This record gives sequence, C-alpha cells and structure tokens, in this order.
Amino acid sequence: MKTKNKVAVIMSVYNTPFTIVKRAIDSVLNQTFQDFELLIIDDGSSNDSHKLILEYAIENESKITYLRHKNCSQSESINRGIVLTNSEYVTVIDSDDEYKPNHLELCISEIKSLDLIASTTETIVNDESDYFVPDRFNNNKMVHVDDCILFATLFGKKEVFTNLNFLNMYGADAHFYECAEKLYFVEKLDLRTYIYYRNNPNSISAKVKSNNLS
Repeated sequence: MKTKNKVAVIMSVYNTPFTIVKRAIDSVLNQTFQDFELLIIDDGSSNDSHKLILEYAIENESKITYLRHKNCSQSESINRGIVLTNSEYVTVIDSDDEYKPNHLELCISEIKSLDLIASTTETIVNDESDYFVPDRFNNNKMVHVDDCILFATLFGKKEVFTNLNFLNMYGADAHFYECAEKLYFVEKLDLRTYIYYRNNPNSISAKVKSNNLS
C-alpha cells in the first residue's frame, strides 16, 4: 500500500478545553516538516469542545481527520488511530501539550537507522515538585520526568506501533517502550522539542500523585 503521508500524528482528546486543544493542533499545523496527517480521536468528550474541534478540523481538512467514539481510554483511542493510518511513521501528541516548530523535522533526522525513539521534554511546571511523577511500579515513589518514557515523545515506524498496542494502564508508554526494546532498535534522546505541561491538574500522573497525597 502506498503511504499517504510520511508521518501520522495521533491525538486523543477527552474533555480538554478547546483553547488548549487548539494550541496543540496549531503546534502540529505549524511544523517546519509538513508531510504529515493529524488524526484527532475524540474519546467520547462530554463537554462542548468536541463541536469546536470538529469545526476547526473541517477548516483544516487537508491535514486533519477527526473521529469520535464512546469513552474507552487514551490508550485504546491511540491504538484505533494507528490502525486507521497508512503513514510510514507514527507519533503522538497529548491534547494539552504542544510541539516546538521543528519537532517533527528533528525526529525524522534523528531516527535514522532506529525503529523507535523517545525523548526528553521541555517541561512546564508551577513548582519544583511538578518535575516528579509517581513511579509506575510503586506509586509512593517519585521519579523525575526526564527519567520517564512519555507517550507523546514516542516516534517510530508504523510497524512498531502496529505490533505493540498500548495497554490501558498507568505507565502504558513505558511498558510499550520496554516491549519495543526486546524486538526493535530503540533509543531515548535528549531533544526537548516536545513541550510537556506538567502544571495540568487533570493529567493522569497528576491525579495518581494527588491520590497518593490524600
């Protein structure tokens, strides 16, 4: 099958305010590397943002595909998006984060002979403690985000994502990377072209962290 685009960017959205989702979308649309498709998977949002996202997707339909299904999880939404693309490479962006303009271009240049890469992030925090998230093996232990594998910094050949689905669990991104290490050439790089907003109280890691402190 002939590939449609070089890169498929997959975004799962669930009740994220439209202004924040638009920031993420625009950061993809404004990439220096333009041979991509953006698949937005609405995971059954119950607020009004899905209407605005659909309108914005229609305005940019040459680049964006918008799909909606009942709420089932971020992992399952991304898995479904992977099935729908025929691009050579796959990557992810969280609906409340953003790319720096050269993110995709740098990922393409860095992957070279590798099958999958992950990277560090430019992390936005309110205070120093936001740099730390619960360890997936022990939620009472905190680890620095630079030592974690994050969903949205994963970039690799579609084959990797097709053969290794994301599980519906805390730490699904790290689990995916560890499984990939056993089968493919993978590497974690220090790129920092992904902007990760750790000051979002509604993120999964923030909720796990909050539950441990309560």
